[in-house]
Amino acid sequence: MSKRAKPFADVVDRKRKYTLAEATALVKQCATAKFDESVELTVRLGVDPKQSDQVIRAACVLPHGTGVTKRVLVLAKGEKDKEARDAGADHVGAEDLVEKIAKGWLEFDVVVATPDMMREVGKLGKVLGPRGLMPNPKSGTVTQEVARIVKESKAGRLEIRTDPYGIVHLMVGKASFTAEKLVANAAAAMEAIVRARPPAAKGGYLRRMFLSSTMGPGVEVDTGSYAPAEG
Repeated sequence: MSKRAKPFADVVDRKRKYTLAEATALVKQCATAKFDESVELTVRLGVDPKQSDQVIRAACVLPHGTGVTKRVLVLAKGEKDKEARDAGADHVGAEDLVEKIAKGWLEFDVVVATPDMMREVGKLGKVLGPRGLMPNPKSGTVTQEVARIVKESKAGRLEIRTDPYGIVHLMVGKASFTAEKLVANAAAAMEAIVRARPPAAKGGYLRRMFLSSTMGPGVEVDTGSYAPAEG
């Protein structure tokens, strides 16, 4: 056990599954770093990411935001260009930005594109794809509603996607948030994950769920209250 982990050994029972409210209180208690630690929700799902019909791509807007302001880039033309700028997008453009990104510029956190730009955006697959930044219709980032997505992204919109092991990682706030806000954010994220269950997923869907801060221990949460009806 590391020197940093020892103080948490008597606080978190590794053999116990806590309610979301209990887990949140423990995570806040263990967030003792000198900076405002992020709080992450980690959920192992009963899906096979190697099967295309079991890959999850969805989104949700946290009621209290993430505590981090995201830099939003919009690839659009004409009227949608103006709409994105008016909504507060940090970067807006078309072929000019595609070329800039292709050369290595990556000073943004979210990419939104209108459908008519996807032919150009497709050229950026090798750049944006590995970073999880590629616009996708399933997550709502390929859309004509650019103003709505820009505003939601600024307000705390999360993209939900499984990693190669069928695990979802989501930042649901900061340790400085009240316990009530963290619980509400985590609950909203879990509801979105449940709604995104692919029809092809068989057996138990929510396998294990943990809440943790950047430097703190993982606290296992009882998934029972979030489990969708089987069949």
